[in-house]
Amino acid sequence: MDKRRLGKTDLFVSPIGLGCWQFSEGGGFGGKYWDSLPESVEQEIAAAALAGGINWFDTAEAYGLGRSERAVARILSALGKKPGEVVVATKWLPLGRFAGSITGTIEKRLEFLAPYPIDLYQIHFPASFSTIAAQARRMAELVRAGKIRAVGVSNFSAAQMRAAHRVLAAEGVPLASNQVQHSLLDRRIERNGVLDAAKELGVTIIAYSPLAQGILTGSYHGDPERVRHMKGIRGMRMRHAARSLEKTRPLVEELQRIGAAHDATPSEVALNWLVTFHGETVVAIPGASKRSQSEKNAKAMAFALTAAEAARIDELSRGAQA
Repeated sequence: MDKRRLGKTDLFVSPIGLGCWQFSEGGGFGGKYWDSLPESVEQEIAAAALAGGINWFDTAEAYGLGRSERAVARILSALGKKPGEVVVATKWLPLGRFAGSITGTIEKRLEFLAPYPIDLYQIHFPASFSTIAAQARRMAELVRAGKIRAVGVSNFSAAQMRAAHRVLAAEGVPLASNQVQHSLLDRRIERNGVLDAAKELGVTIIAYSPLAQGILTGSYHGDPERVRHMKGIRGMRMRHAARSLEKTRPLVEELQRIGAAHDATPSEVALNWLVTFHGETVVAIPGASKRSQSEKNAKAMAFALTAAEAARIDELSRGAQA
């Protein structure tokens, strides 16, 4: 698959990126979701992503309170990637803060990611003490100051996305993206107006949790007992998700069948469908905790589903919704 323009910016990204929450190294509340990975494994994951054609990495201040940002910079440097050769996205943590924190903390984000510039800077979720308009204006200031290249939001509703877009447009800055939860098992954005607004405004949807926390890999359907051994916050969430295994089984079995025709895994088929069904509007950022997962994520860009296959996946996906 060819690279895609991110919104109406001058950034071009592969349809699949690498989500880097798992590089949190156990730091902060967000870091407790994943087991800490050895640095060698982190480097293998990133190397496999790059080798497979992935050209962008999505991290956040909240991921380990900056540890993931530092890890991304360290890993890319170790792999010999120069600034400008990859696209780096991160997010401002709005919780308990005012809009002034956007400009007040940017130097720390740049320090943690150095020598790599911030290509896409996103408001992580709509939880600031300030208005969306105030936050958007601060983001525009950073673009004009050359601190960041593009502005995105995350977890914004259609109305909130429109509000951010309107203010940024008045500042001469396009809204590049809205990062939201989206997968074959969570298609709320197709019903709540977010996807329609993104298409209308020329905003890219960045889908996180595109494999529904691993449910769409089929591994839990084949071994439901696996979730009992998972620990922490992720274990609790997976045990809840596993209750719907029988409801999602027809979809996963179809992903397996279609995958066999393309020498692909169920996860590769699920990702391929996600980034093609709505044209070029949706890109995805699956995570990976081992090299093989990163390789599979990248391989999702290496084949084309037929129209009949895409339609069948769509049909079964609708029947598997929570």
